[in-house]
Amino acid sequence: MGKSSKDKRDSYYRLAKEQGWRARSAFKLLQLNSQFNLFADVTRVVDLCAAPGSWSQVLSRTLPPTSTIVSLDLQPMTPLPGVTTLQADITHPSTLPLLLQHLGNKPADLVISDGAPDVTGLHDLDEYIQSQLLLAALNLATCVLKPGGGFVAKIFRGRDVAIVFAQLRCLFDRVTCAKPRSSRGSSIEAFVVCEGYSPPAGFKPSLETPLGLGAKFPESRRPSGRDKEEEHLVDGVKEVELREAEGGEDSDHVSREARYIAPFIACGDLSEFDSDATYALPEVDEFGQKWKSKDPIQPPTAPPYKTALEMRRQLGGGGSGGLPKP
Repeated sequence: MGKSSKDKRDSYYRLAKEQGWRARSAFKLLQLNSQFNLFADVTRVVDLCAAPGSWSQVLSRTLPPTSTIVSLDLQPMTPLPGVTTLQADITHPSTLPLLLQHLGNKPADLVISDGAPDVTGLHDLDEYIQSQLLLAALNLATCVLKPGGGFVAKIFRGRDVAIVFAQLRCLFDRVTCAKPRSSRGSSIEAFVVCEGYSPPAGFKPSLETPLGLGAKFPESRRPSGRDKEEEHLVDGVKEVELREAEGGEDSDHVSREARYIAPFIACGDLSEFDSDATYALPEVDEFGQKWKSKDPIQPPTAPPYKTALEMRRQLGGGGSGGLPKP
């Protein structure tokens, strides 16, 4: 698809190039911050699964110059001013001491993650892989976050997402599911915003024993039913905890396995662009000149198709005639 048609289809894609962002996902973090004020009193931030670096860009432009920003990704990332970029695996135990070293051996105020797997189109599989990626980011976050710190990560809203919310609620005082206006409404993508890091007594974070969907936490951290009924969150939304009955729906015995329904909030002003709408391209740019489509700010540094293109070039050209016949 040509650049002009893509620009016309997606206003945030066009705005990202015009405003110098590496990806349209920068607007998602900006809209989340406008709703939750994520960057208040924040001086040390970790950006996980950071490539190509749009969220790190937002951090470097928004936070004070003296802030410490560390970005991690398996893929190489072009450097950014004021940002320490590391090519590392967030699930490997050797990553933790490396990260703490660049944080000055001080805990982080905020950990963010915009990581997502290469979707397969099989929704149940995609949701499961995404939940595992989120838990991997959470596992590393628990090792570096200070008490009261925050955690923001992408999540796919699927059938069993309440289980993930319940685990996050065991570690944070407030858990909210947010949908920025720049995130397409047709997508199951959303973001979980966790505030007030408060792990249960006896919880010891470690990359050696990572968290999983079956992780158990001490009973002392589980809120009682009465506390849940009295507690309210943003905009008067009440928390709801669901417990499944053992022995079927007709059983009177309630199990200790809980699901948590997090409040859902739409972020972004209604006057901003709708990511699912189509808008006419502007006739002139901000300088009064005829509008022209711009190239992306940061092309992929190591795209998965790079090897295939190099092999095709070595075989003699861009058409199918350059490929060897079977």
